[in-house]
Amino acid sequence: MKDCQQTSVQSIYEHGVSVKIHVFQLINYLKTLSIPDGWRLPEWLTQYRTQILESLCPLNIIEQYAIYHDCSKPYCRIVDDKGKQHFPNHAEMSYQLWLEIGGNKEVASLIKMDMDIHLLKDIGVLDFCKKPQAITLLLTGLAEIHSNSKMFGGIESSSFKIKYKQIERRGNAICKRLFT
Repeated sequence: MKDCQQTSVQSIYEHGVSVKIHVFQLINYLKTLSIPDGWRLPEWLTQYRTQILESLCPLNIIEQYAIYHDCSKPYCRIVDDKGKQHFPNHAEMSYQLWLEIGGNKEVASLIKMDMDIHLLKDIGVLDFCKKPQAITLLLTGLAEIHSNSKMFGGIESSSFKIKYKQIERRGNAICKRLFT
């Protein structure tokens, strides 16, 4: 993971550490209402902060998941004819690899579902909410788009705004479904 680049300036391992830092900044925000600059926070995060905190997986599980969620990317990396890299089926492959090396099964489950929040459509919210890990996946997804925001051109970029709008809507629907 340390020897395979996620981007031109960040290895896959560094990406995982960045996601971990960002998710723990969000958890700290939920506890203290204090967050560093560079964040755009959806209303549902504050509105349901107590319920979100109570619904999270244990912190040690979140830490391992955040750091190692892309652990198979060095093994499934392909480069297309335009030089762009892709990591097909990396969530499933990371899940399998994590289990093969004796990783925690709860972490493995989160790894397997890592892309679910990013691909979630309105029609899938009800099923997503049935997962006990739904809130951890949601919070980590929000952390990840902030972690990746430099790749997108910052939180004011069109790319970030598209990803943010998606997670803002899905998070609102998820929280309303789970907490009201």
